This record gives sequence, C-alpha cells and structure tokens, in this order.
Amino acid sequence: MIFGTDVFAAVVQRSALQAVDDAALTAAMGHAHRVADKRFPPIGITGLVSAVLVAVVAAASGNVVAATAASIAVLALVVWLGIFAKISLPVNKQLVDAAQRGRAHPNARVLQATWDGVINVRVALQATALVALCVVLAVA
Repeated sequence: MIFGTDVFAAVVQRSALQAVDDAALTAAMGHAHRVADKRFPPIGITGLVSAVLVAVVAAASGNVVAATAASIAVLALVVWLGIFAKISLPVNKQLVDAAQRGRAHPNARVLQATWDGVINVRVALQATALVALCVVLAVA
C-alpha cells in the first residue's frame, strides 16, 4: 500500500502539484498528510514486523537465500523509515500546520521540493523490499 502511494506521488502527484498555486498545494498536501500520517503507521509497522519475522523464520529454517532476501527487505524498509522520519515527516508537519490554520505556507514550494527530492529513493527502497520478499516466496 505504501509502495503504491509513493509510486503515485512520484509519477502523478509531483507533476500535478506544479500546476496549482501555493494555497492549493498547502491545503491539498497538508490535509492529505494529516490523514495519511495518522492512518499509515499501522500499515508500515505491520510490513516491517512481517519482514523481520520472515527473516527470522527463514534463518531458523536454514534457508540462506530466503533469509538473505528477507534481510535485504528489512534493511530497505528501515532505510525508507529513516528517510521518511528525517526528511518527509518534518515537511508533512509544516504543511499540515499551515493547512489547519487555513493559510498557504510561505515556503510551500521549497517544502514540496524537499519532499519530492526523496520520493524516487523511497520508491526504490519500497520496490527493493517488495522484490526481495518475492524472492523469499520463490525459494520457500
């Protein structure tokens, strides 16, 4: 789910937001992040915990390929989480705050450019985790 959302942001949202003014950007992204930042954590936690459990089970069963692939997935998800927490989430919070006050953020474009600046890396990390977990399924 988070992979799909990040892909949408990279492929569609980034270009679409270039066509709106700062007030619309602040309102749309601020309110979207307000909702997403409350609803997505259980999804992300479930994905990360599941990948860790798969890595543990694969290692315990002696399946080196599956254990390695699952560990790669875990690493990709942890790095994704670090990027989100350090770069994306602070941007989200600023846009949420401005949107809730009903004002365009004075640096809306800079904030969005910061957020957009890591979206391709976030997509690549999610894709890496997805492919690695597919490898686990293939060799299990």
